[in-house]
Amino acid sequence: MIGVLLLGILALVVGGCVCVVWADRGGPRWTRAVAAATVGTGQVLRRYQKSQRREVGGDAGGDGD
Repeated sequence: MIGVLLLGILALVVGGCVCVVWADRGGPRWTRAVAAATVGTGQVLRRYQKSQRREVGGDAGGDGD
C-alpha cells in the first residue's frame, strides 16, 4: 500500500517537472497552470524545511546556509 502511494507521488512529481519544461517552451495553457502549481509547491516545501531546520538545530553549528 505504501509502495503504491509512493509511486503515485513520484508520478505527480515527474509529471509536474515535465509540465514546467513544456510550459517554458510555450505549451498549452493547462501546462502553465500545472507548472505554476508545481513551482509554488516547491517553494512552500523549501520554506517549511527551512523553518524545521531552525526549530531543530538553530543557527549554532550550521553548515553556513
